[in-house]
Amino acid sequence: MPFPRLIPCLDVAAGRVVKGVKFQNLRDQGDPVELGAAYSDAGADELVFLDVKATLQNRPATVALVARVAERLSIPFTVGGGIGDADGAADILRSGADKIAVNSAALARPALIGELAARCGSQAVVAAIDSAGGEVFSHAGTRPTGRRTVEWARECQRLGAGEILLTSIDADGTQAGYDLELTAAVAAAVTIPVIASGGAGTAADVAAAMRVAQAALVASILHEQPSRLHGLRTELRAMGVPLRDAA
Repeated sequence: MPFPRLIPCLDVAAGRVVKGVKFQNLRDQGDPVELGAAYSDAGADELVFLDVKATLQNRPATVALVARVAERLSIPFTVGGGIGDADGAADILRSGADKIAVNSAALARPALIGELAARCGSQAVVAAIDSAGGEVFSHAGTRPTGRRTVEWARECQRLGAGEILLTSIDADGTQAGYDLELTAAVAAAVTIPVIASGGAGTAADVAAAMRVAQAALVASILHEQPSRLHGLRTELRAMGVPLRDAA
């Protein structure tokens, strides 16, 4: 059985890492290149980079910045935000990413997931789902879609996604714990890996998420002190979470 994965997330706007609460009131958290390198060096299993303004600004992700981050990493790298077609996805992968994440564009045109899987391989396609109250939201959590989260996750798998990145908007940035009920429901509905996102505040929160999902995304609890990642891994192991040995 694969080890659970601990994955720092860089939400990026205007070339800087930002973090808010429930997708609102974004605060500057630093340089994505330096933070990405710090997390890679500190033992992260993977890194996720989300250009949180790309879709809202109707533009592609910044390939040059993605390439600069990728140059500093020795771990798998997922990039999302502004990817609307297979050519755009290929550009991101050529810039150094290992996987691409799609959200709003796939909600607008679900066939995109299959096109990306055919072009890049299902293992490189992550369906990012932002959820509140059991409903899927698009455009960085600003637009309700009417789709139910569990059903959309099933559809993403059927269309060819190789992984689900599930973010609870209600829990995002609160550091009050993940939405375990939602995460467990999605994980039970699909056979592909699920990454729990939104709400990490303590090692116990992360351990709880890893009991119902295959990976946990972390952001707020690390950005001001990236070196804490090493200690977090130690705490998780002490709680019985079987993490891989960090390089």
